[in-house]
Amino acid sequence: MIRVVIADDQAMVRAGFAALLAAQPDIEVVGQAKDGAECVAQVAELNPDIVLMDVRMPIQDGIEATREILSTPRSHPAQGSSLTAEGAAAPRIIMLTTFDIDDYVFAAIRAGASGFLLKDALPTELIEAVRVVASGDGLLAPSVTRKVIEHFAAGPRQADPTALPALTEREREILILVARGAANTEIAETLFLAVQTVKTHVSRILSKLDARDRAQAVIAAYESGLVVPGSPA
Repeated sequence: MIRVVIADDQAMVRAGFAALLAAQPDIEVVGQAKDGAECVAQVAELNPDIVLMDVRMPIQDGIEATREILSTPRSHPAQGSSLTAEGAAAPRIIMLTTFDIDDYVFAAIRAGASGFLLKDALPTELIEAVRVVASGDGLLAPSVTRKVIEHFAAGPRQADPTALPALTEREREILILVARGAANTEIAETLFLAVQTVKTHVSRILSKLDARDRAQAVIAAYESGLVVPGSPA
């Protein structure tokens, strides 16, 4: 069962998301918060697996709440909750907003968010986002992914085969495909590998980059120059 806390300053939005998610057999909504500070307190008390976090909220916004949640050790995980690489329980956070503004995207990902979804997404997309992020993958809405690529395309970065030296050649190949939005099954088909082998490589990449999930690994790939927008995969 995926345990979810919803944080949004609009009561009707919270109620709508809660009703949608609670109707799913594998999702339980364990808390709702009207601002970032209340969300931080609920996470500490309820130990959810996933937090749906609005970016713009009073008292404490979603990005600052994300930083606080992910910087606070949690020694008593709820049953079935995810664990960080260090073994401390931590929720995965999906940022929700009506805006796909660049500053929000990068601030949210650097704060540790595992996903970024626009509020005008279809109900099925929201449900799938919760399941995808709970499984350990990162998620960016397509329009947000375009923002990421456009941001790095505007810079002077060039392809650098020596970038991220801790990665093996195979891991660099896989990270490039991850950065271009390929799923594990697509990577496996492209590189003629078993899906489980790809999953193992992705886990090692995340560990070496000290990245919580694929979203942060994608940023690392672009920031390092390993992936250059417009270059062939």
